[in-house]
Amino acid sequence: MSDNLKQKTVSALKWSAVDRFGQQAVQFFIGILLARLLSPEDYGLIGVIMIFAALSFVLVESGFGQALIRKQNATDVDYNSVFYFNIFTSILLYTILFFSTPYIAAYFNQPQFDLLGKVIFIAILFNAFYLVPFALMLKKMDFKSIAKVNLISTTLSGLLGVILAFMSFGVWSLVAQQVSFHFFRMIVYQIIVKWRPGMTFSFDVIRNFWGFTLPILGTALLNVIFNNLYVFILGKYYHKKDVGYYSQANKLSETFNFSFQQILLGGTFSMFSQIQNDDERFRRILREITRKASIVSIPVMLVFIAVAHPFVYVLLSAKWLPSAAYFQLLCLASLFTPFYGLNISALNARGLSKQTFVIETSKKILIIFSVFFSFKFGVITMLWGYVMASFIAYLISVIYIKRDITHYIKNQITDLFPAFSIGLLTAIPAYLLSYVIVNNYLLISVQFVVVLCIYVFSVKVAQPELYRKSLDVVVEKVPFFKKKN
Repeated sequence: MSDNLKQKTVSALKWSAVDRFGQQAVQFFIGILLARLLSPEDYGLIGVIMIFAALSFVLVESGFGQALIRKQNATDVDYNSVFYFNIFTSILLYTILFFSTPYIAAYFNQPQFDLLGKVIFIAILFNAFYLVPFALMLKKMDFKSIAKVNLISTTLSGLLGVILAFMSFGVWSLVAQQVSFHFFRMIVYQIIVKWRPGMTFSFDVIRNFWGFTLPILGTALLNVIFNNLYVFILGKYYHKKDVGYYSQANKLSETFNFSFQQILLGGTFSMFSQIQNDDERFRRILREITRKASIVSIPVMLVFIAVAHPFVYVLLSAKWLPSAAYFQLLCLASLFTPFYGLNISALNARGLSKQTFVIETSKKILIIFSVFFSFKFGVITMLWGYVMASFIAYLISVIYIKRDITHYIKNQITDLFPAFSIGLLTAIPAYLLSYVIVNNYLLISVQFVVVLCIYVFSVKVAQPELYRKSLDVVVEKVPFFKKKN
């Protein structure tokens, strides 16, 4: 990497980490409070409504943000055209959804959906106003500003949700949290970015971007639909409490898995776009990111599978214990997700958005088959099908990467082997402790100490260079160690 690009990448990864871990820490704390104050039924109601909101967010953005980032000579006309297109699309979608909420409520046999939807869909309008400022920050790899926006918005919206929950507003606490998050994000982006749209618009800009954005839009729509497929099925055919259990398990899984994806992918698309024509350099950097990230992400997910039951009991209380089994399977399905996402990001940066659409379509077909054959056997069996579909989809992405930059499959798999070794060495003892210690509070405390000790020792032995660098960062950044030195 050139010094300038390396410095930008290091800074991007650092601030992506600050953003995600900071944002997830706030969401984690807020989520614990809300889960203890609210019922599984409340989460079941909001879970189904958010499917339609998530689809709308994707349709409003339509992949134009990535197109602006990838275009190296983007002009004011490009930014203005995308901005006005986003606004027009958001108004159109909100209007359609506003008049559709009675039918959504009737389909799911939940009369509350009508008013809940009309309010929560307002977030679609707020979302449209900050998409271009967000793309500008990504293009400049200014992840420090993005981190500020996300932390401020998450904290303020979370506090509003908790206050309303304490005041017994029930599901409306979750609605207020969702809508206010996008409102605060819109306001803070305007303050920090200071970008204002001009009075120019060109359909040619939109038309020229479509060749790149349509496959990305298709991929994103498929992701939203299939990420919420189980919520949709549970919402229609099961009790809303089951939707709540699944939603909470999925939220816990995504708290950690999504953090790893954002840290991995937050700066990589912009970076890969800058070196898209240098195969050797592209391949070397892709392998370096994969090896380093896997040492953290894979052991963490394996440990969560091992400690799921005491973790859910202590964190959320006994009323949420049925979600522990869902949490374990979602973590298992997420083992390769950050690296699958990294491969997709790399292919998109090379201009291969059509190929990534094929990969995503293949994954969705696998999920459909798994749901079709396992639906009558219950949620657990359906989630095992999701595990298999996710694993096979990762292997398909590995094949496409191999074809594009001659990154051999054997090398892609062996890059992850040390992480799996450390993960299993860490997770197995933690799981075995559950047969020895009965009290959940004592169990999770002992598991935490054992996991930390084994993990640190394993990294020190297997990855001494990474251990030394991490230790240097801790000594340099943590005040306690700085005083000692």
